[in-house]
Amino acid sequence: MRNRKAVYAILSLLIAIVFYYYQNEIEKKNPQIITEGFNYLPTSTTGQVIQHQNYTLSYNELYEQAEWVAYELNRSHLTYDDRRRPYFISDPKVITGSANYRNYKKSGYDRGHLCPAGDRRFSKQAYDETFYTSNITPQKNDFNAGVWNRLEMKTRYWTKKYGQLYVVTGGVLSKDLPTIGYEDVAVPKQFYKILLDKSNSKAIAFLFPHKESKKSLQNFVTSIDKIEELTNIDFFSSLSDDLENKLESSTKISNWKF
Repeated sequence: MRNRKAVYAILSLLIAIVFYYYQNEIEKKNPQIITEGFNYLPTSTTGQVIQHQNYTLSYNELYEQAEWVAYELNRSHLTYDDRRRPYFISDPKVITGSANYRNYKKSGYDRGHLCPAGDRRFSKQAYDETFYTSNITPQKNDFNAGVWNRLEMKTRYWTKKYGQLYVVTGGVLSKDLPTIGYEDVAVPKQFYKILLDKSNSKAIAFLFPHKESKKSLQNFVTSIDKIEELTNIDFFSSLSDDLENKLESSTKISNWKF
């Protein structure tokens, strides 16, 4: 009996060793694979990261809005449920207090969603969460309903095509920005959106001036490195250095069907 147990122990050890080396060989031959459990959240320049059930954000009190909102968008999320729009309310999780919706009244700017309500129609809770004021930013109406909306629709198109995307979006926040309301909510001069297709290890980034444009979305493709330079935010730092450098320096659009 003891001999049999010893044999089993040796066999188990050999199997573990073989599996270990087999996995290492796979990783050497496929260095671009993004592993399960990858944390896609960017760094926060403020330390105030708010985790909601259906998206995460980093709130910047100085500018009274999120510096980024990040969420996973799956094909199954894209439903056409008819949801009743709730009122905008302050985010109960923001310790410093998110901007009051009244700052936007008669300002000339829309309450622009960062995580779009249209991406969260699959449940009432998910939909209603997008109406926290921590998830909105001042946007010109023609921009919000125009080129920005075109990118949101394209993001849904790609999600249906590829199955799953990670989305990070926000305004570029800096000290020279105009403000609205009694809480001085900053009005970004530029907005960005970054999409990561984890299963195919590719990413694409967009940077828009805050104005409507009829140009193709391809005209606004930039590198993630450029957005990092503008925002001082580190995106996708959990990736291996080789893959992070490759994805973040690229402006390649051939892997994305426009």
